[in-house]
Amino acid sequence: MREIDGQDLKQMLLSGANNLYNFYPEIDALNVFPVPDGDTGMNMNLTMTSGSKEIQNRSDTNIFEISKAFSRGLLMGARGNSGVITSQIFRGLSQGLSGKEKVNAVELAEAFENAVAVAYKAVVRPVEGTILTVVRESVHFMHEQVKESTSIERAMEYLIEEANQSLNRTPELLPILKEVGVVDSGGAGLIKIYDGMLSALKGKFIERNQEAPETNPIQAAGAQMESDEFGYCTEFIMRLGPEDTKKPFNQARFTTVLESHGNSLVVVKDEDIVKVHVHTLNPGAVLTYAQGFGEFIKLKIENMTEQHHALEGGADEKNSLLNEGGNEDKPAEEVEENLPKEKFAMVAVSSGSGIDVIFEEAGIKSIVKGGQTMNPSSEDFVKAIKKANADNVFIFPNNSNIVMAASQACDMVEDVNAFVIPSKTIPQGISAAIRFNPEATVEENFKEMKSALKNVKSGEVTFSIRDTEINGVSMKKDDFIGIFEKEIVIASKDRFETITGLIKRMVDEMSSIITIIYGADVNEEEANKVANYIQDNLPDVDIDMRAGNQPIYSYLVGIE
Repeated sequence: MREIDGQDLKQMLLSGANNLYNFYPEIDALNVFPVPDGDTGMNMNLTMTSGSKEIQNRSDTNIFEISKAFSRGLLMGARGNSGVITSQIFRGLSQGLSGKEKVNAVELAEAFENAVAVAYKAVVRPVEGTILTVVRESVHFMHEQVKESTSIERAMEYLIEEANQSLNRTPELLPILKEVGVVDSGGAGLIKIYDGMLSALKGKFIERNQEAPETNPIQAAGAQMESDEFGYCTEFIMRLGPEDTKKPFNQARFTTVLESHGNSLVVVKDEDIVKVHVHTLNPGAVLTYAQGFGEFIKLKIENMTEQHHALEGGADEKNSLLNEGGNEDKPAEEVEENLPKEKFAMVAVSSGSGIDVIFEEAGIKSIVKGGQTMNPSSEDFVKAIKKANADNVFIFPNNSNIVMAASQACDMVEDVNAFVIPSKTIPQGISAAIRFNPEATVEENFKEMKSALKNVKSGEVTFSIRDTEINGVSMKKDDFIGIFEKEIVIASKDRFETITGLIKRMVDEMSSIITIIYGADVNEEEANKVANYIQDNLPDVDIDMRAGNQPIYSYLVGIE
């Protein structure tokens, strides 16, 4: 094949996305650290799936129009650093195809060269030995080899040939890969996409496996973000009371109960008004429980399962609305109170109901559910920014793998000044949010909150998913491990020994306060035991012990 048009590219992209889907657990397994957050494959898969939905029912033959639609889908669905970089690769490819109906091998190679430039530009400090290296070296080799007479199939073979060679060299560029004995996971995922694209060119379109790829429960937690979107999106605004007929409202208890009925939960209370968003399979149970505390002012329910089926079948997505004013024909986002915009608002990523409460106490207006194994997409941040209803919005990603998706979302919104405070941990996010001053300027707040990040040392306790040794620390599968600033410093079969050993490594003579947020797997008795240990052994340090109810991580530790 000497040239490809839009439909050819569509088949290549869909086949590439399907091939990645079929192998994403293998990509996840390449995670360097033995912690339950190996979600590179999952993030790239969900990102590519978002792009696929944008083009699967399009009949355009214009190659630029197909690539532009695919790129838009990737940008909105990008999750994690690997997903954002993947979205930028195909964004650059689309820009390189601008104005073209079809392309030959040379033109395709030139478009891929633009993909490399855009991907590198998106990363503030590019690291070699990653997906960036693989895309750069493979594209440069393809560009050097192709001629006007080269077939598209042969061009893709050049691309894949060098990509595999480049991937095998990644351990030489990143010592940690060599120490653990793996290649870069992002680069491996990119090759799966390349392989699927070439297969479609050769007439062997790759379908998704009928059964989902085998994965472990921790990876399934990440996959849940995709599957649990189905059910009913339930939103309501409720006025609490009157006290003589309604139960007393406790926000923490209310949130915990609703969390047991669904996910993607956001609860915001302002005086006697409570606003709730939740995805649930049983909206009736949620509404019945909520009505025990007050009466509804506004109500909306959307059937997400039907919307998903409509998208798969090519039908237009429609909003199913139930509210007091009718509005059946209005899009969901228009059925909002016409409230004036505030000057400032803060948005934070949170992974547990207790952490939600801590952030709300710190002045956070909108919570984005996510964290390890559950990276929110750029679209999730776009929605949160819009719902914040403010001229200036500060975002706290609270995870190094979420910063890029949040930053990408800031570039996608209009009429809002959105800023990312690059918090990489929950303790950092809390400390920075507390520094917000409503009387200060945007610039002053940004500078103050960002500087607060430097004053927090972060640690966490989780468990090992395999036997290994890193930086001289040996661990067995299911051992508890203590991580200090991204370095595993202790491993033990005993959780108390792990958390106390971690704290010893983190505290120094400058430490004045320890914040410990304990997870869903830790009971109050154990938490008190840890607090007593600190009081007995570190009498000069203040302790703030809070229940976070977060999964995966037994303890989150912040020291200032």
